[in-house]
Amino acid sequence: MSQSLLVSSWVDKFTDPFAVLGVSVTADDRRVQKRYRSVAMRLHPDRFVDADETTKDVTGKLLARLINPAYEKLQQEKGRKEHLALLRLKVRRLTREGPLSPQSQIARELMERPVSDVDVFYEQAIAKLADAQFDPYDQFSTTTEQLLELNLVYLQLKMGDLGVQEKRTGLVAAKEAKPIQFAPAPANPEVVTESYDQRHYRRAQEYAKKRAWSQVVQELRDAIKIKADKSEYHSLLGVAYLNLEKPIPGMAKVHLKRALELNPNDLCAQRFAPKLGLTVSPPPTHQNNGKQTNNGTKANSQPAKRGGLFGLFGKK
Repeated sequence: MSQSLLVSSWVDKFTDPFAVLGVSVTADDRRVQKRYRSVAMRLHPDRFVDADETTKDVTGKLLARLINPAYEKLQQEKGRKEHLALLRLKVRRLTREGPLSPQSQIARELMERPVSDVDVFYEQAIAKLADAQFDPYDQFSTTTEQLLELNLVYLQLKMGDLGVQEKRTGLVAAKEAKPIQFAPAPANPEVVTESYDQRHYRRAQEYAKKRAWSQVVQELRDAIKIKADKSEYHSLLGVAYLNLEKPIPGMAKVHLKRALELNPNDLCAQRFAPKLGLTVSPPPTHQNNGKQTNNGTKANSQPAKRGGLFGLFGKK
């Protein structure tokens, strides 16, 4: 492929102006302008007076056909919100097809960060990649792909967070543009007292019964964002990652490990954790003669049956 065609392929490939310019999706006017000036100076023709003709041609077209248009789209708040809305729609479309499966290591690391660390890790990762995005210029494609994946993963993790939620722009139909929301509160709260995280967990269980594992992942990620200290949420999420059409064992291990940290006796986590090399503590010994157990309750003389949702996972 000629160098001129290379730039043309970049134009077609990279439609996320945040990734092209190398700024985070939360950048304001000042940060966008500062970044643009830095990149424009780096790619300015005066810096390539003694360079070969190919380098002059590529850097000039890179600035004119990608960097300048990206800056024009992001230099004003309205433009940033419009393109943020489009990125969020892309994330929703991708997550409907299944959980995001980024190729770059740094994006996978972002997916595994605790909720409290997501923002800091994301901003630091963007800054690190941006520093190397154009040095040398032929590194632009690889680095920009990583920036794009970081943006998509970050928005997926922050879905529903008002800190990055866009306003209506009229770019898309209202039905498509409606942000992901929790189900409305019950009409009679005295009858139904199910919390939002419990609602997501219940839906996840229903999807698990249908073996709709990508939906299980989505519901449980939402549940954990609300309440992250429930072992059953993490253990079922770990199982879901293992049962996806394209399993993600790394994420399964993270959540099964967390489930055991929260509750070493979580049956689901105990069953699947060893498959991923995790150490499981032996279950406590109970006397099944109707005598009291350590917790003061009476033990059942019959072994518990593994029915319901736990039985769905089959014999593996």
